[in-house]
Amino acid sequence: MKKIKKDDFVVVITGNDKGKVGKVLEVNDDLVKVSEVNLKTKNIKPTKAGEKGKRDIVEFPIHVSNVMYYDTKQKSAMKVSFAENAEGKKERVFKKVSHGNN
Repeated sequence: MKKIKKDDFVVVITGNDKGKVGKVLEVNDDLVKVSEVNLKTKNIKPTKAGEKGKRDIVEFPIHVSNVMYYDTKQKSAMKVSFAENAEGKKERVFKKVSHGNN
């Protein structure tokens, strides 16, 4: 099981976008793509004659260690761990994190 899944909300904990909260768009191995985080300009060449090239602003993936699960109800970052429920299945359990400088 993965700690961060698609459609989770996460907060960036390191890097240029530190403190930004966004929704996970895509998860690939150890990389996550988060909405409105790690934006870069990508130049696209024209594919047909007479067509103009363009510049797109695209979200690039960041490493999963640079984000932390964010609870939108409590408005705070949470640690993710796993525990067995009453039926014996594994489920994600969230623990509140307290940062001294945030």
